[in-house]
Amino acid sequence: MNARIILKAGREKPVRQRHPWVFSGAIARTEGALAPGDPVDVLDADGTLLARGYGNRASQIRARLMTWDPDEQPDAGAWRRRLAASVAERAGDGRLAAPDSACRLVFAESDGLPGLIVDRYGPWLVLQALTAGVEVRKAALAKAVAELVAIHTPVEGVFERSDVDVRAKEGLAEATGVLWGAAPPAEILVAEPGAGGRAVVMGVDVAGGHKTGAYLDQADNRRRVAAWCAGADVLNGFAYTGGFGLHALAAGARRVLNIDSSSAALDSAIANAERMGFATAKGDDPLAPELEAAAFACSEGNVFGVLRACRAAERTFDAVIVDPPKFVHSASHVDKAARAYKDLALVALQILRPGGILATFSCSGLLTPDLFQKIVFGAAVDAGRDVAIVERLAQPPDHPVLLSFPEGSYLKGLVCRAR
Repeated sequence: MNARIILKAGREKPVRQRHPWVFSGAIARTEGALAPGDPVDVLDADGTLLARGYGNRASQIRARLMTWDPDEQPDAGAWRRRLAASVAERAGDGRLAAPDSACRLVFAESDGLPGLIVDRYGPWLVLQALTAGVEVRKAALAKAVAELVAIHTPVEGVFERSDVDVRAKEGLAEATGVLWGAAPPAEILVAEPGAGGRAVVMGVDVAGGHKTGAYLDQADNRRRVAAWCAGADVLNGFAYTGGFGLHALAAGARRVLNIDSSSAALDSAIANAERMGFATAKGDDPLAPELEAAAFACSEGNVFGVLRACRAAERTFDAVIVDPPKFVHSASHVDKAARAYKDLALVALQILRPGGILATFSCSGLLTPDLFQKIVFGAAVDAGRDVAIVERLAQPPDHPVLLSFPEGSYLKGLVCRAR
């Protein structure tokens, strides 16, 4: 028999509306033994069953809900059915068709699998267990998802990248390693369709790279931004391993200057560019002539500082791309983050040539699209430029947003033309 969580009177509305989280403050009492990750029934104050999921007394989110069907249990069969549905959706839109493609296979709550992330990089899968409920099932989940993906495309192994801060809130330590099959190589080559019809090939380090190895949520946006860069002189800020810059060159950009704080990431970017046949250069001075002469140039540095240095030197560009890391980690950070986003947009606009393109992004879920647009508007006012939005960007279909879980929406981008 499952443990039971009884809600306080008047606190059942989010559960009835199928939101998958139950916070500790909404709970009147818990009945029965509830070890981390155990199945749990959630009832209203009158004792009516509302939903089922799994629980964790150590977490502020006391229950993660999986089913509102009174005849369904959150057992191994339910997990596998939801895994199968997620994989089938990605296969249905063609994201598993190419053997060297990459995509997100499971997007946690938005796919009905709270706390579980699974990404695909060619024949290797990467699993993140973000909660206790996934932690206690991860070996079985790794085997199940490998079997389900293998129906569509070969799978050689499942690697765990549960080295994320959020696990501490669940009472879990970080964990990495092989969960199923073979260990991944140091570099996996994956290909993304390019705007100019040429595939963009990138090496991914799933064991040590950012997130699960790459920023899959920007895969479609890299192609869409590149379509605005034909013939352009481009600055790619927060370049990581060069994704936006590689796509821009493949779409016909004249040259790209990539800026990132990580020298190792830029080394990977150089390798990616050389693999595609682009002339490369790397140096400490982003304004050095040898960097300006290369089609794909990389310079280690603070993006805010480099943008200001370009402004001071009157170095201008036809396109500036800024895709910074997450600035907002809690509601108390929103105001400070808004100033940082505005500063980025302001200096980017100040180094854009007339008719130039600014592609600016935020992956901070607590920063709404409306506020982000207002921030860019404020930067345009301060820059004295007339700026028009020519395209709005968001996360791709393999990162779906469940209507009952708006927290799943986090990535927003604006492609703007500065007159």
